[in-house]
Amino acid sequence: ISRYDHRRNNLLVGEAETTPTRAGGSLVLGGSVWKLRLLAEPLEGPDGGFECGVRFECVGGAVEQAALSVVFWFSEWSQANHVLLPGAVYAGNRFPSRRLRYSPKLYEVQDIGPDKPIIISDVPRLGLPGEVSRLQELSSSLSTPALGFHDPDRKLAFWLLASQGGPLGAHGFSVEESSDGTQAWLSLSAPVVRELRSYRICDAQRPSIDRPVDFHEGDWLELRFRVHVVAAPELQGLYDSFARLRKSLVSSPPAPRRLPYSACFALQEQKFNSLNFVPEHGYYSVGLRENFLQDWQIGWTGGMITTHPLLFSGGEETVARVLRNFDWLFPNGICPCGLFWDSGRGGTEWIGGDIRKPHTGNWHLIRKSGDGVFYILKQFDLMEKRGIPIKPAWNEGLLRVCGALVGLWRKHGQFGQFVDSLTGDVVVGGSTGGAIIPAALVLAWQRYRKPEFLSVAEAAGEKYYQEYTRRGLACGGPGDALQNLDSESCYALLEAYVSLHEAGLGSCWLERAAEQARQFATWVVSYDFPFPPSSLFGRAGIRTTGAVYANTQNKHAAPGICTYSGLALLRLFRATGDLFALDLLTDIAGNIPQYLPHPAKPLGEVPPGRVCERVNMTDWEGPEKVGEIATPGTWAETSLLLTTIEIPGVYVQPDTGLVRCFDAVSATSRREGNVLVVELTNTSGVEARVRVLAESSTEAANSFLGENRLLACPQLHLRPGAKELLRFALG
Repeated sequence: ISRYDHRRNNLLVGEAETTPTRAGGSLVLGGSVWKLRLLAEPLEGPDGGFECGVRFECVGGAVEQAALSVVFWFSEWSQANHVLLPGAVYAGNRFPSRRLRYSPKLYEVQDIGPDKPIIISDVPRLGLPGEVSRLQELSSSLSTPALGFHDPDRKLAFWLLASQGGPLGAHGFSVEESSDGTQAWLSLSAPVVRELRSYRICDAQRPSIDRPVDFHEGDWLELRFRVHVVAAPELQGLYDSFARLRKSLVSSPPAPRRLPYSACFALQEQKFNSLNFVPEHGYYSVGLRENFLQDWQIGWTGGMITTHPLLFSGGEETVARVLRNFDWLFPNGICPCGLFWDSGRGGTEWIGGDIRKPHTGNWHLIRKSGDGVFYILKQFDLMEKRGIPIKPAWNEGLLRVCGALVGLWRKHGQFGQFVDSLTGDVVVGGSTGGAIIPAALVLAWQRYRKPEFLSVAEAAGEKYYQEYTRRGLACGGPGDALQNLDSESCYALLEAYVSLHEAGLGSCWLERAAEQARQFATWVVSYDFPFPPSSLFGRAGIRTTGAVYANTQNKHAAPGICTYSGLALLRLFRATGDLFALDLLTDIAGNIPQYLPHPAKPLGEVPPGRVCERVNMTDWEGPEKVGEIATPGTWAETSLLLTTIEIPGVYVQPDTGLVRCFDAVSATSRREGNVLVVELTNTSGVEARVRVLAESSTEAANSFLGENRLLACPQLHLRPGAKELLRFALG
């Protein structure tokens, strides 16, 4: 039991502890007398472990401003242990840190260069040698309320899992190390009380505002949790066990799907044509042009990513505008070093980097060029399938960018995170910021058959796997979070590894993709968060299972992956039969439509068609922001558009009987002789056009999906509540 002084930012002023047994235990603090009872029952299954509970009961007196905790003391600890709190802390966040206001960019000369270590912003983290080492987190800051670590000496993984909260609100998770780093204390507490400091964006030094609780005679609380200790010869064992355990305590029932993909696309196409298209110049802006970052960015938040779904499903006018966008981009959108210009403004001004900070005015976020190549090549494939000529200037421009990426690799042995737009040199190195580039170069090799594209893709993939995936790290994808660990580059590595497998470079890439998928799962919310009933999301009944946490700095979940559909998870499932990948994709693809305000499904006063990136489950912007959004109109719209054209509404494997619905339909199935009969029902209140992808398990395992596969898939037209019978031969 810990006692605090809330007036002094929750300074710890007293505590009492004991080691309870099944026979019980007792505590005395501040005039209060407590009885404790420990419950522990073994769990079955491959991960073993115990279902535990500690019941605290105040049997006399009272104590003010207190919290109750279960603490695990490790007397033989090593700072080499990889500490993981899913979505918030990776490797203990034990990296050099800089306290810079949002949007942080490295500033000191000694921090800038191609061969510097990972440097993160000021977030909760364990200390480097010589620093105080303690971190405290809310359960709602985590994609799954869990705390784990890998011990490389003992070759074990440890997991402590709990619910998100209880009658006293959110739970707290903390890790504290002794001054010499040889002991550690891992704790679960209720309510959460961060001592002295709490976190606001880019600042872990803000005063704590948490509220301890007054306890009186007769009050009681039971902290329930699970503990697992699992054999883990390698670090990956920590992530593999997490993948098995992430829903073992907090899973939520499937959410109703209220808006079909086709309805989402129709509204978004209208929105992009009415608000985002700039007719005098002929391009689709990222946002509503409030500033240069909301005007044009080649990748990351929109740009040539958004044009892909618009070209795929758009009407005649939309397609014509997409083609104008290509004419506008090539060749003017290529900067002197051969990469794409980072950003643009007003249709005629091309920008090399973040002009808000003069020293970064030509810092090009390299993943933007990677995204540009990746999605433009998808569109070239689509143009060929639809009989649209690809102009020589477009091919020539894209080849120039691919050549610049190859040259960047050959010169520096890395893609870095930021590259000088004028010289092509790496300015800020390291990280997995260029994680999508191997996948982009594989597509370029498949189209142009230049061997250097494939060789560089393979070499980069190998470097990323050995130096980052094997260490459980992925960072540098966002342009606004230094090199904090992030979900964007974590997922992009999955795209890269699957692409390298599909390029015929060996089954090892499938194994690596499966590892990466389980690391990526740490960013995906595994349960439905209880939003305040009066909040926007509380009133709307938003369900959070499948939302994706952004990074360890911007501590919000988001609708979808920035900025991808999750298609690599389907590719991984097809090649391996790995249902974990399919289940993860089902959560992500089913979660995203609910954030789109639609006439048939309003979201408060948010204008129809605009999606905000915020799924605020924690107080990183202030407690009043939980369940609320910022200005709508973000990259999440593009992720939803991609979902509607890359993820099938229904996936069927007749021979195995697998039927998986991603869209707003439900399915039942039965066998009739040599036929699988599937009955689909439109469960939404909106007309749906549903794409169905059907194939045998053999076809899935022995063929690649390719690009734009859904273009050839049949579409079913279903009125609200309508049913459709589909028959598939089993032979």
